[in-house]
Amino acid sequence: MTFRTASRRSLALLLCSCAIAPFAAQAQDTDVDTEDQAAGQDEQPSERRQGTLEGLNAIVVTGTKTQNVENVQEVPLAVTAFNEDTLEAYKIRDIQGLQFQAPNVSLDQIGTSRGTANFSIRGLGINSSIPSIDPTVGVFVDGVYLGINGGVVFDLFDLDSVEILRGPQGVLFGRNVTGGAVVINTGNPTEEFSGKFRAAVDGPLVDGGRGGANYTASGVISGPLIEDKLLFKVGAYYNNDEGYFTNLFDGSNHGQAETYIIRGALEARLGDLTILAKGDYFDSNGDGPSGQNRGFFERDTFDFAIDEPGFYDTEIYTGSLTVDWDLGPGTLTNIFGYRDYSAATRGDIDSTPAFLFHSNTLTEQEQYSNELRYAVSTDRVDLTVGGFWFDQTLAYDENRELRRDLPPALQPPIFFGGGRQDHEVIGVFANAKWEFVDSLSLIAGIRWNQETKDAAITYIVPRAPCSVVGQTCPTGTQPFDPATETDGFTDSVRFRNLSPRLGLQYEFANSQVYGSWSRGFRSGGYNFRITSIPGFNSAFALTNSLNFDEEQVDTFEIGGKFQTYDGVFTLNVAAYVTKVKDMQREVNVADAGAGVVQNILNTADATITGFEAESTIRLSDNLVFNANVGIIDDDYDEILFDISGDGVIDEADFDLRIPRIPAVTWGMGLIHELFLGDSEIVTRVNYQYRDEFAFTDDNLGFIQDISNLEANITWVTPIEGFSLSVYGRNLFDQVQAGGDTQLPFGGPLSTGVRQPFANNPTGGTLSPLQRGRNIGVEAMFEF
Repeated sequence: MTFRTASRRSLALLLCSCAIAPFAAQAQDTDVDTEDQAAGQDEQPSERRQGTLEGLNAIVVTGTKTQNVENVQEVPLAVTAFNEDTLEAYKIRDIQGLQFQAPNVSLDQIGTSRGTANFSIRGLGINSSIPSIDPTVGVFVDGVYLGINGGVVFDLFDLDSVEILRGPQGVLFGRNVTGGAVVINTGNPTEEFSGKFRAAVDGPLVDGGRGGANYTASGVISGPLIEDKLLFKVGAYYNNDEGYFTNLFDGSNHGQAETYIIRGALEARLGDLTILAKGDYFDSNGDGPSGQNRGFFERDTFDFAIDEPGFYDTEIYTGSLTVDWDLGPGTLTNIFGYRDYSAATRGDIDSTPAFLFHSNTLTEQEQYSNELRYAVSTDRVDLTVGGFWFDQTLAYDENRELRRDLPPALQPPIFFGGGRQDHEVIGVFANAKWEFVDSLSLIAGIRWNQETKDAAITYIVPRAPCSVVGQTCPTGTQPFDPATETDGFTDSVRFRNLSPRLGLQYEFANSQVYGSWSRGFRSGGYNFRITSIPGFNSAFALTNSLNFDEEQVDTFEIGGKFQTYDGVFTLNVAAYVTKVKDMQREVNVADAGAGVVQNILNTADATITGFEAESTIRLSDNLVFNANVGIIDDDYDEILFDISGDGVIDEADFDLRIPRIPAVTWGMGLIHELFLGDSEIVTRVNYQYRDEFAFTDDNLGFIQDISNLEANITWVTPIEGFSLSVYGRNLFDQVQAGGDTQLPFGGPLSTGVRQPFANNPTGGTLSPLQRGRNIGVEAMFEF
């Protein structure tokens, strides 16, 4: 199957399912009327039913930043939202698990550095773990923007809601949300004394054995310290993963990890003033990437063999202080955020049993942010105005050890280098929705941003040992002279831009249609991983990789949200055209001297066209069905760089697919309740298909398609608050990888069509494997 070939049979099946939805909803109305007239109906099961399934419908969103939260069906925006009940029903334990619940959404982790996000929405994504690359999908936790992708895809617990906003969100969220935003809200302190405790164990359960068990335990206690005045919450989480994979080099379990999380919150209610403080400590360490080299192993297997397990060690402190003050007709909100992130890694990059290319990295980040906004809501107008400040210090070390399989006298010297960056953003914004005619509203917003980056770069080349983080590496001269400079450089860049949004919304019969144009920007900046220097064997000239310009994204979208008055049937659809100017890409090319050369470039202008739909139907009082579909097409409009690597810009470049764009995603699922007197059984099954997509710009690296089936069965026992669950993820045991980067180290499978370095037996890949089938049991008690 080629990149442009959609799964027509599967797509037709889903569209047929969506087509019959209104008729199913109509039939449901009749069933409800009949049941309501039935004599002797048991009221107790009805109460239990509303406590489980009805909770899935009460979904509100905070991402619009209005004075009051809004029902997801009333927002003129493509958004998939999950409340606490939904997250519990779906057994979501990390952000990555949400990618199989929404169309045109991929929430993968890169795999070379555990926990590093590699998110893509509507075809806008990245393919790198370099911390100086800004995301296309911004992640916000309790209103605080996470400045880098590191430490994002880790274990989640004690969540209140998650919102996935698709399309540019530049007005309300600023930079680096050109693809969309993921808004995560952790649990707040409760007015009543309550607690939730959970323990689980899972593993691959594969014939012939693979890896070991994965143990998880967590607990949260919340309640009042002073009734209605001072509330608290404390929680803790522990995970011990014995390793999912088997390393064929020595038969050991690989992917071992141990994670601790401690979380606390304190809320003071002082009349019109509410102060909410949250703190979080995170510590996780374990093995490095489970890299499969597809020059030696088939890409549809979990086989791999590496001579060094590697490691990662991550420590994160985060905190936020949110103040809400009811002032005049509106609410004044201030959100202060802090994050301190430190991560060290070592990986067997060549992914072979020989010591060909291993690498260490060290990343340190400290960020402060503050958003102040005022929101007013009246019968006709919702208005939000505010300002934002963000300051980040970022430092990155990398060293590379190549060809340690050779005699010591023939081994090349070790590479050292990296980069430092001081980064400041200021912005002001305003967003309004005005119902100027009954049921017809004008939506308008604008944001001004100024972003400044001061960088000091040390080329990653053979040199004496040094540390950029420790400020012992040379950085060269300023201004930069490419004819003589071989150490590095210092530089500063500033970007100013306006992000507007303009749209219309028409509401009718518990439904709406809308249309909008929005613009967003992805930050320009510097490459911390420059290996191409004058006089050194590399794939590109240095002048192509010093820095890169910001990326501009314009999206034109029309959509509709339709719901019956009783909420039995919901259908949300959206179609969009996205124009990308100066697309940023990390162009990876295998290189015998450096292992791989990574250049961050503005490669092209492009157009992405797409359609997506989501539907939910309540087929009976205790059965809910949902379905979704996403279709994307992409074309290069102008090529700015030879992305095919054949030395010229020609039709070969225009014929390539844009990386990170699956042509089709679709899925369907159901949730069913079975009442057993004083207990019940809740069953959930969900299937999601994602088409294959290119990973590298030359399309030699790609991620194969996946048919993901997951299911869970929960017994809500007669013991109040106690439940037992059995769950399974990726039940078809499908192989996925966090990337597919080409390397000059391969084997007998390197030859052939659509393999890196076709017909060249020295070509291989770094393809960090993701988990396959995972089956577990869980016990939960809450009061």
